[in-house]
Amino acid sequence: MAVAREDMDKVLNYCRMFTELCETFLEKIVSTPGHELGDLRTLDLLLICAGHPQYEVVEISFNFWYRLGEHLYKINDAVLHSIFKPYIQRLLHALARHCQLDPDHEGVPEETDDFGEFRMRVSDLVKDLIFLVGSVECFAQLYSTLKEGNPPWEVTEAVLFIMASIAKSIDPEKNPTLIEVLEGVVRLPESVHLAVRYTSIELVGEMSEVVDRNPQFLDPVLTYLMKGLCQPALASPSAKAIQNICSVCRDHMAQHFSGLLGIAKSLDSFTLPPEASVGLLKGTALVLTRLPLDKISECLSELCSVQVESLKKLLSQDPNNGISSDPTLFLDRLAVIFRHTAPTVENGQTHPCQRVIQEIWPVMSETLNKHRADNRIVERCCRCLRFAVRCVGKGSAALLQPLVTQMVNVYQMHQHSCFLYLGSILVDEYGMEEGCQQGLLDMLQALCVPTFQLLEHPNGLRNHPDTVDDMFRLLTRFIQRCPVVLLRSQVLVHVLQWAIAATTLDHRDANCSVMKFLRDLVHAGVSNDHEENFEVRKDLIQQVLNQFGQQLISQLLHSCCFCLPPYTLPDVAEVIWEIMIFDRPTFCRWLETSLKSLPKEMSGGAITVTHKQLTDFHKQVTSAEECKQVCWALRDFTRLFR
Repeated sequence: MAVAREDMDKVLNYCRMFTELCETFLEKIVSTPGHELGDLRTLDLLLICAGHPQYEVVEISFNFWYRLGEHLYKINDAVLHSIFKPYIQRLLHALARHCQLDPDHEGVPEETDDFGEFRMRVSDLVKDLIFLVGSVECFAQLYSTLKEGNPPWEVTEAVLFIMASIAKSIDPEKNPTLIEVLEGVVRLPESVHLAVRYTSIELVGEMSEVVDRNPQFLDPVLTYLMKGLCQPALASPSAKAIQNICSVCRDHMAQHFSGLLGIAKSLDSFTLPPEASVGLLKGTALVLTRLPLDKISECLSELCSVQVESLKKLLSQDPNNGISSDPTLFLDRLAVIFRHTAPTVENGQTHPCQRVIQEIWPVMSETLNKHRADNRIVERCCRCLRFAVRCVGKGSAALLQPLVTQMVNVYQMHQHSCFLYLGSILVDEYGMEEGCQQGLLDMLQALCVPTFQLLEHPNGLRNHPDTVDDMFRLLTRFIQRCPVVLLRSQVLVHVLQWAIAATTLDHRDANCSVMKFLRDLVHAGVSNDHEENFEVRKDLIQQVLNQFGQQLISQLLHSCCFCLPPYTLPDVAEVIWEIMIFDRPTFCRWLETSLKSLPKEMSGGAITVTHKQLTDFHKQVTSAEECKQVCWALRDFTRLFR
């Protein structure tokens, strides 16, 4: 009656009611399907709602279908699955119908409006439920509706959309339907509706595994995608599909590298959003890695040259001419190239990317210097340099001194925390090289001075959590790569004072970095006891704890009780555990002293914690045989103060 009267509010409320009914009886529906409270007619009610012409109605039930699929997936019972299969088949047919665009729709499907978001949710739901129907069977049924009839374009597009959702879940080995679909799609005439071409391109991108197993289709697939790339409305999905093909078919794509290079050199001639152009470069870099080692250097140089030339133009540009001089697009493109170029280099061989990165450094350096006050651009520069260093590893040694010098100089004036992060990458790569250790320590000491000055400002820790996070990430790398160098340094005392102060900081990432530093610091006194410097490390850690152990335990306990949320307690427990493992008798005394200093009463005079609760907690922690027992004790104890 509500449908007949077109009373949309009533229809929506009925669907909400039926959905609540199904969610309430979900356990019974799964455990005793068809019996009493597990009566499957409740699913029929939801499927009646799914038949309503307005997509907003069926969308209400999505959460139930997700949960049903999750329960059935965990149980993994073929007989049980077969009971629900016909219901899911009916749901999928309804969803395919709801995904149809209006017959008078022009252009490509919108992905950002309400209907576009609904289709994305449908795609996710189909991926989660397809195991109940069987992806091969479903794919074949969908294809048969296209092959046997002559459906209107909007039906074809919706079917292709659902097929794209499940294509990756089908084993491409010996599946003739997949090959037939791929062959049919790349032969679609350009006269078909633009939306059909758009979705067919997305389907091809999802079928990259099929292309990899059937390389005879690679040429026609690339031809088809190139036609799309040259058409503004289809450029973005075509770029994404080419990226997928490059990622999966790297070996086969090596013979097409010159074509990819041509695309990369003329990226700005295509109508692509920044993320799509970056994705194309990612795919190109992945294929570049598969080239012979002697060709990689030259090809990488060509791949980077367009971006480098663009950066040079921006550097020579008059800042007052009104044209944007923002280099982030080109920095992001270089970053993705370095990030995904990872050739296999044997010991003794010169890294093929080394020369290219040395050639690019002057432009990077000048860009960094020009925009040194702009945190966003400096972050992009550091990100690009980070991937360049990771790309060549120790092959970037020639850059170490000029890079560190520039980082330190700029950081004195502008405390961008990304320099600290980049410093941690350098320590990770070079920290075990004896010839680099003193230079890295000098870098650390130079970075510490302005960092600590920044944190000394009122609410400095709270106002600069990124700096705290990146600073202690850098210090942790020192502990991991060259602990003795840091433990013998003059800066250590100041570092530990700030670490103890920062244990109170209620910021997830920053607090995690501080606790990891403290945990790894103490752990350095017990780990790798077979190494030559073990006794030296152990003695140095003993000195650290003799000086700061009591203060650290007191501060950790105070932070847990009064400053930190419960989710931080596992990290704190690890620090306490490591100190106890290192020297249990001394730790027991420190903990006892710290507990005595805690307030026993609240401001109104009410008792917060009794003497027995203090002694019980002390006993639980000091007798713990695993770190998780320390964590449990901390959770229970800190509840007394909340």
